[in-house]
Amino acid sequence: MRNAIILAAGKGTRMKSEMNKVMHPIIDRPMLAYIVEALKATGVERIVVVVGYQAESIMDAFPDLEFAVQSPQLGSGHAVMQACQLEGEEGDTLIINGDGPCIQPETLERLFEANQDASLTLLSAVLEDGAHYGRIVRDEDGSVKAIVEAKDASPEEKEIREINAGMYCFKNKDLFEGLKQLTNDNAQHEYYLTDLASILSRQGKKVEAMVIEDRDEVMGINDCVELSEAYRWMRDHINRRWMKEGVQIVDPARTVIGKDVRIGHDVIIHPGVSIIGSSVIEDFAEIMPNTVIEDSKIEKNQKIGPNLYIKQNCVVK
Repeated sequence: MRNAIILAAGKGTRMKSEMNKVMHPIIDRPMLAYIVEALKATGVERIVVVVGYQAESIMDAFPDLEFAVQSPQLGSGHAVMQACQLEGEEGDTLIINGDGPCIQPETLERLFEANQDASLTLLSAVLEDGAHYGRIVRDEDGSVKAIVEAKDASPEEKEIREINAGMYCFKNKDLFEGLKQLTNDNAQHEYYLTDLASILSRQGKKVEAMVIEDRDEVMGINDCVELSEAYRWMRDHINRRWMKEGVQIVDPARTVIGKDVRIGHDVIIHPGVSIIGSSVIEDFAEIMPNTVIEDSKIEKNQKIGPNLYIKQNCVVK
């Protein structure tokens, strides 16, 4: 069985917004929705979202998920402790932050598969400068011995370039047994989820790290600058996929296509176009500049625009 815990309790003060950080939109949905959809695409059966600030707004937006409330907020380990409804479940539990919308289902699938013979497999990345990220400390045999938070790292540990990407796949029973051993004896006086790496390692259990291929997939969003970077990444990722399918996007940097849009073959999309929601663009259609299509259908051979706004389940034929 596959489970997941999404950490989404923080306010995200650097966003300078009254909205919960994970509810900020990217293209046509909240950033949290991308994570939920990626988890479901890998066959995750139970998803528990740990909420805190503006909890009700998240619960209302995602009524099909399970929730746990973290109050007060005493660290990532403390957040996971609140998801007690998963204790006793079989299988693996993936823990992911709610502010990383670019993660792809293929990466999550590889993480689940990598954890088949391990107690914990975490996602890591190699950077030129580890900066404020936790460092991955490996044993002589290459297995993970510990994750050391930057604020607690020694000068030698700060030289380590492999950093914690903030995503973990645990054997569920080991996760909840390990949580009972967490303490807040650290610089922040918080319960670090990352301490479970050393706890499980000392117990002789296998702890591994899987280096992610595309570091941008695990970018976290802390302010509106990083939100715009994630928006661009998502826009470019979707546009590249359609261009490889034969869609002619004249200016990809000025074209926005939602994740659920369907496009046929021999379609031409001119600059300044936005196609969002559950829109369908059929074969040989041409979308002229500065046209917005929302939850609508453009049938075969239609040339529409420029400067139109088509919405509310409109059908152009």
